[in-house]
Amino acid sequence: MNKSEWPLWEVFIRSKAGLDHKHAGSLHAADVEMAIENARDVYTRRQEGVSIWVVESKNIHASDPGQSESMYEPANDKIYRHPTFYNLPDEVKYM
Repeated sequence: MNKSEWPLWEVFIRSKAGLDHKHAGSLHAADVEMAIENARDVYTRRQEGVSIWVVESKNIHASDPGQSESMYEPANDKIYRHPTFYNLPDEVKYM
């Protein structure tokens, strides 16, 4: 396999322990080990990451934004799924 045939990988970085992974970008790599090493070199140059996830782009599947109303509408009538009425202590962060 030559460089032009390498699969595309999506890179997710966790900047600090306890935070979510966030999409940082994409890169091409021959395999998962190379993808992680390249992601480290490209997206965490200043040691801003504590964890890296790479996912081959072909393995990501998404819902159709045009169908969002029918997909998410059933959840709107279940208020217990939206914990907006709970009081959180000031000490609780990142929630």
